[in-house]
Amino acid sequence: MAAVNAAREILRRLHEVMAGRAGAEAKLGQVVRIVAQELSSEVASIYLLRDGMLELYATQGLAQAAVHVTRLSMGQGLVGIIAQTREPLNLAEARAHPDFAYRPETGEENYHSFAGVPIVRREAAIGVLGVQHREPRDYDDVEIEALQTVAMVLAELIHGAGLVDDAQAARVRAASSGPVRLPGMKLVDGLGRGVAVFHQPRVVVEHTVADDVEVERARVYAAFAKMREQIDSMMGQAEFTAGSDHHEVLETYKMFAYDEGWGRRINEAIETGLTAEAAIERVQARTRARMRSIDDPYLRERLTDLDDLSNRLLRIVSGQLGTAAALGLQGDTILIARNLGPAELLEYDRRILKGVVLEEGSLTAHVIIVARAMGVPVLGRVRDLFAQVAEGDELIVDASNGALLVRPVAATILSYEAMSGLKARRAESFALVKDLPATSRDGVRIAIHMNAGLAEDAAAIDVTGADGIGLFRTEFQFLVSATLPRRERQQALYEKVLDAAGSRPVVFRTVDIGGDKAVPYLLDGREPEENPAMGWRALRLALGRAGLMKVQARALLEAGAGRQLNVMFPMVSEPWEFAEAKALVEAQRALLHRQGHRLPESVRYGAMIEVPALIETLDTLLPMTDFVSVGTNDLTQFLFAADRANPRLADRYDWLSPAILRVLRRIARAASAAGVPATVCGEMGGRPLEALALMALGIDALSITPSGVGPIKAMVRSANLLPLRAAMGQWLDAPGVDIRAVLTEAAVAQGVELG
Repeated sequence: MAAVNAAREILRRLHEVMAGRAGAEAKLGQVVRIVAQELSSEVASIYLLRDGMLELYATQGLAQAAVHVTRLSMGQGLVGIIAQTREPLNLAEARAHPDFAYRPETGEENYHSFAGVPIVRREAAIGVLGVQHREPRDYDDVEIEALQTVAMVLAELIHGAGLVDDAQAARVRAASSGPVRLPGMKLVDGLGRGVAVFHQPRVVVEHTVADDVEVERARVYAAFAKMREQIDSMMGQAEFTAGSDHHEVLETYKMFAYDEGWGRRINEAIETGLTAEAAIERVQARTRARMRSIDDPYLRERLTDLDDLSNRLLRIVSGQLGTAAALGLQGDTILIARNLGPAELLEYDRRILKGVVLEEGSLTAHVIIVARAMGVPVLGRVRDLFAQVAEGDELIVDASNGALLVRPVAATILSYEAMSGLKARRAESFALVKDLPATSRDGVRIAIHMNAGLAEDAAAIDVTGADGIGLFRTEFQFLVSATLPRRERQQALYEKVLDAAGSRPVVFRTVDIGGDKAVPYLLDGREPEENPAMGWRALRLALGRAGLMKVQARALLEAGAGRQLNVMFPMVSEPWEFAEAKALVEAQRALLHRQGHRLPESVRYGAMIEVPALIETLDTLLPMTDFVSVGTNDLTQFLFAADRANPRLADRYDWLSPAILRVLRRIARAASAAGVPATVCGEMGGRPLEALALMALGIDALSITPSGVGPIKAMVRSANLLPLRAAMGQWLDAPGVDIRAVLTEAAVAQGVELG
């Protein structure tokens, strides 16, 4: 209690100083006298970051002639080490420390012990507060905490007086922290450079000294109640139920949210005279210090959870609940978040959003589907992300190699710029063939369509030179909505896409949700599925919820009025499912006709071939269809029994394996014999060598990501496909042939552009 009273007395006196009319320098002089007196120190000093150097700005006990004269660079001497590491130092014998730097003008040769803490604002050290004694001694934890509390108040005073430039301090911090390489998981391929922006910006505590302790205590109690309510509500949602990826995190959150010890420490900090925000931050600083001293990964992860929960509590108590999207991005940005929802990502300007880095994240998350459509690289599972990255840090996201480069050195930036320049030059070369047909050198015409899922994607059709939209994923609108999208909203989206495409064809895939793309408003109390990719999803769900599919069918039919409409059903397992889905749409078509609505000139129906069982019934299915599309992503994972969302299995199968190529050849031959056009959509078609293999199998239509249209078109125009088709048949019929190796050799011999 005595410690609390001492801290409270320091804060009371500091409050009086800050309320006074003296100038900033005079106030700092008063602060060092208060600190020296209350902590019985013979020396108390304040160093401020000025023009990149730590300048002695006020002192009680050292020579006054040294004020504004003694200067240390970041990392130089004990003061420089504290500012660089943003960690306290507690030394019984200062001279014994390897970084001790003697400054004769200060007269500090008479003192042995030293303790110092950083003065931090916006994650950057803007100064140092230190005390010294003549006799060697270790400072108590209570004294260090008192210094840290004073440092918080000083940060407010210094900022208010304009003594330190926050932006300059951030630059100095970045320069002194040095480069770091953080490993992560590739969620969306790509490379991007920008400054770090937190999706949920950290709250900057502007007022540290409380006017009324009881009011501050009440604010914290109310914030705790709201936070607990939020966590309880989340745990009740189906996506967070037992067995889900986030359940363990929320269980830990709940444990901390109801932990009396955490709340008591915050309350004790308020008792000393801090505001609610300052008290939370004071306790959070202690948690972060503990995190840095613990080697056990499990304990560090638990303390990271507590740190994240502290940020949540701080946002609630301060009322600063908005995201960075509301503030707007000011330049090329790398977004930093623990996790992110698809609707939240869509709030950002894709023109300047150059990458996303997640501390958690998974390949099956909805946000990854949207990010891939937006062409934004995403890196996930980056440990210690928030401890290593500060707002405004220069970042390079190299998702292709699973790495985040923090504060990269000049040579790394030059390497990035060289790669970016190479990509730009390749893009220029692709632009030259944009309006030319994808025809091989020996006259084989390949149709190259693009995949899309957002209205903005459709507008890119002119930029890419695609022949049409071979796959429009209608589920995006469902994934980013809090409720089932109304028919009018769906219709408006489909009309916008058709208008953007003009005379070029658009294939609308009916909604593929459920399973690993569950939406809360369509759940009916079902238990989480053990194998969601093979569960209650796509056409299975749509046929089970006929009302949902009827609404979408009407929206599509009305949007396609006066035009050709192409409708494709996902994850067809048996021909009767396709027949039932087609009949449902036709029934809505007949209803609209009776009601006098304008209808499409024609409706073409297609099936996605993703389930291996369907291949055994192609003789029954194909006569029912107008076209088919092979979804290589799902088909491959089902054939190999390898979950593509599992990083351990990501490299276990090869798209150029004879197993998958023989299956694709079988589909291509059956479709050709039935006179049914067959397209391949999926990642396989967007890779030049794999796309070349598809064309060698007789596939003459692809639907790929917009960014892949240029490279694939350039590849087609540089190849002779007829000899490759003859060779592919021989390779697949001969056992033990390494198709990747022989196809690469043949392509190189032809001079095929493989990128």
